[in-house]
Amino acid sequence: MNNKKGKLYLIPTTLGDNDPLEVLPISVKQTIDKINTFIVENDKTARRFIKRISPEKSQPSLNMFHLNKFTDEADIPSFLNPCLNGTDVGLLSEAGCPGVADPGADVVKIAHEKNIKVVPLVGPSSILMAIMSSGMNGQSFAFNGYLPIDKSERKNEIKRLERLSFEQNQSQIFIETPYRNNKMLEDLYNVLENNTDVSVACDITLENEFIKTLTANQWKKNKVDLHKRPTIFIIHKS
Repeated sequence: MNNKKGKLYLIPTTLGDNDPLEVLPISVKQTIDKINTFIVENDKTARRFIKRISPEKSQPSLNMFHLNKFTDEADIPSFLNPCLNGTDVGLLSEAGCPGVADPGADVVKIAHEKNIKVVPLVGPSSILMAIMSSGMNGQSFAFNGYLPIDKSERKNEIKRLERLSFEQNQSQIFIETPYRNNKMLEDLYNVLENNTDVSVACDITLENEFIKTLTANQWKKNKVDLHKRPTIFIIHKS
C-alpha cells in the first residue's frame, strides 16, 4: 500500500492565445509532462492547453475532474482522492493563476485540510501585472471582482471604492464581463471625481496589449475600444 501522498500542483496558464512558453517557465511544462490527472474548469480548453505545452502527451490517458458552476460542492473533495493514493494532481486555471479570481481556491483549501502538499508554480497573473504597471499603490490594494450590474448600485459601488481608496490610500482593482468593458470605462469617468486616477490594463502579455493610467477627466478625451478584450480596471483617489 502506498502511504505517500501525491502533491497538488497549481498550474498557471496563458492569458490569451499566445505560445505558452513565451510567458510560462519550463517548470510548468515539466510538471504537465509528468501529470495525467487534472482539475479543470473546461475540458476542451484544458486539453488544448496541455496539447500545446506537451504535444507528446497521450490525450486519452488524461483523467479530468471538472470544477465549474455546474459542479456539485459535495463532489469536490473526491477530486483529491488520487493524491491520497499517491498520485500527483494538477489544478489548471482557465486563464492565469489557479485560486486567484478562480474557483480553484476551494480545492486548495481542502488539500490543506487533508495535509496534501500544495505546490504553486510561477505564471502570469493579470491582477498583479496590472497593479505592477499602473503606477498605483502596490503596497496596499484590493481585488473586488465584478461590480454590480444595476446602474444605481454600480454608481454607488464606484463611489464607495473611490472613497475607500482615498481614506486608506488603497488601490481598488476590479473586472467586468468583456462585452461590457466600454460601458464600464464610461461609467468610471462619469462617476469618479475628475482627478481620480484610472488604470486600464487590457490583453496583458498579448501582442495587442494596452496599459494606460490617466485621470477620470483625461479618459473622457482618450477613448479606447475594450470590447470583448480581457481587461483589469484600477482606481486610486489621492
